[in-house]
Amino acid sequence: MLKFSALRDRYLDVLASVYIYNEYRGYTSLDRVLEAVRTRCPDDAHFIAEVVKHRADERKHYTMFKRWFERQGRMPLAVSRSTGHIDRFIQWIFGCTIEDLDTGAILADPGEFEKLCRVIMLTEQRGFAQVEVLLKNRFVRSDPIMIRIFQIVHKDEPDHFLPYQHWLESHGKATARWNERAADWCIHKVLMLGELPAIFLNRATPRLAHWPDEDSTAYAH
Repeated sequence: MLKFSALRDRYLDVLASVYIYNEYRGYTSLDRVLEAVRTRCPDDAHFIAEVVKHRADERKHYTMFKRWFERQGRMPLAVSRSTGHIDRFIQWIFGCTIEDLDTGAILADPGEFEKLCRVIMLTEQRGFAQVEVLLKNRFVRSDPIMIRIFQIVHKDEPDHFLPYQHWLESHGKATARWNERAADWCIHKVLMLGELPAIFLNRATPRLAHWPDEDSTAYAH
């Protein structure tokens, strides 16, 4: 039987690898969201500023996980976009990858822009709930640096879904449709019960050769 320390090290390795992927995808994808918000809501300085902060926080979280790996003396596992909640959500709701998302079409159609806001809101709400679970996890709590990272993420997380929720509410729009909530629930279950355990058990998973913020092709597999 694996010792506690070996299980903990593998768990944290997988967890941090998945988070660093999602934080990287988050802040790089938000560049396009920010472009859409500035174009769609040019007079809403407060909403624009909130999205700017959202992107900055995601970049900050990415950096924290990167430093955790640097302290460990190793690179993150080379996980794929199949571990990305937002990747799967965009594919499910819009029928395309994040890269293929048509920003022009979203700007031209108010309904598409509202849909994008709901997808971001639901993704971030899911992230907030998951961090609350992780803050109680014995493996996470055994690592002082990791628990501090998740405390910071937990503090920042409401600012990542409330701006989109408040914008939808202030414009009299639905904050979530049943199919979007169903998609969010299904994606979460697939990740928790299938994708992540598979990575945990697969000792052959390679590690990144380069940091994604230094090489945009790092996750191109």
